[in-house]
Amino acid sequence: MLGNIIGGFIVILVGLSLAPTVADQVYLARGNSSTFADYNNLSSAGYTIMGLITLFYCLGIAAVGIGMASVGLRNAGLM
Repeated sequence: MLGNIIGGFIVILVGLSLAPTVADQVYLARGNSSTFADYNNLSSAGYTIMGLITLFYCLGIAAVGIGMASVGLRNAGLM
C-alpha cells in the first residue's frame, strides 16, 4: 500500500523534473532554434502533432502516478 503511494509520487517527481528537457528537445526538433532556423522537414500536421508531444508526456506521467496511488489506496481499503 505505502509502496504504491510512494512509487506514484516518485514517478510524478521524476517525470516532471524531466519535462523541461522533453520540451526543449521537442522545440529543437521542430526547428525553432536559431541554430536550426533553416531546417524544418515537417508537414504542417506533423509540426502540430510534434508540438503536442510535451502535453502527452505530462499527461502520461500524471496518469501513471495517479494510477499507482489509486492502486495503493484500493489495497488499503480507503478507496
